Amino acid sequence: MFRQKLSFRVRTLCYPLLLCGLTMLLQGCATTLSPVQLNISKHPSENQNQRIRFVVLHYTAGNWQQSLQILTQKSARPVSSHYLIPESFDSTYPEQELKGYQLVAETERAWHAGASAFEDRQNLNDQSIGIELVNTGHCDQPIKATATSKARPALCLTPDFDPQQMQLLALLLKDILKRYPDISPTRVLAHSDIAPAKKQDPGPRFPWQWLASQGIGAWYDNNTVRQYYQQPVLTGGIPQLQQALRLYGYAIEVTGEHDAQSKLYFSAFQRHFVPEHITGEPDDKSIAVLSALLAKYRPEAFLQLIHQTAPKASKCHRHQADKPGIASCHTKEHQQITINNNKN
Repeated sequence: MFRQKLSFRVRTLCYPLLLCGLTMLLQGCATTLSPVQLNISKHPSENQNQRIRFVVLHYTAGNWQQSLQILTQKSARPVSSHYLIPESFDSTYPEQELKGYQLVAETERAWHAGASAFEDRQNLNDQSIGIELVNTGHCDQPIKATATSKARPALCLTPDFDPQQMQLLALLLKDILKRYPDISPTRVLAHSDIAPAKKQDPGPRFPWQWLASQGIGAWYDNNTVRQYYQQPVLTGGIPQLQQALRLYGYAIEVTGEHDAQSKLYFSAFQRHFVPEHITGEPDDKSIAVLSALLAKYRPEAFLQLIHQTAPKASKCHRHQADKPGIASCHTKEHQQITINNNKN
């Protein structure tokens, strides 16, 4: 009996001591663990580039008030752009002087490009800055053929762009290009360049040549076009011409056939660089302009392309005799000199 009482007393004394010890131990552990603080050290990697590598230009197809509302307010088909630039003599514009408006921060994704592609990139909203220009240009839908009438292409009516608006655009683009060096001349694009099946803006009246004279965007050298017009090098037919457009950046599929998508991309190219002759057909001038652009901006790849389908010398002289000025039999050395002259 005595042993049982003693054992009971020991247990009753030990249990509280044990619990107390465990409590103190846990409290001791808790006091030794300090809260984790977020502490990030920077160690820049060389393996990176900028997210922004394209600028896409649009027209709004409406006046200032309509454009601002569409680009900033919710709708069934919401759209936006990073910048909006008004035009002179617009009665809906409330200010005395023109100025640019930022609608979306450049760090954010504006909804301006839609389904699009250029070079090796798709969905250009993710990697571009979009600029909308107030302009009432508009293209109707193409007219389908009926039993009594033939099909007709879309009717496009595009007013000239306001010179003061273009001055503002040039200033904005120069500022953007300083901050995003990955935007090369060939990456200053029309909406129609990246989505030719659906879009035709900023249209054939947009002054791409003037913009290039300000150091913005791509344009060809007249003397080089003349040289390639007189002595063509892209003589491999539709397959080679499709490869040439793709080499420049257009997302054309190389099918070897001048199919519907092929005509759309040739039209987009002409709308940008040969606006006086938008047919969708690869005419001699368009081919010479494409050659001059590739020689200027893609010289090494262009040289490889023209060598892939260069005619043999024996056939060359005969072809030139039959069709002088239509085909070229430049030697590799002559082609290299032409391209090097373009780069200088």
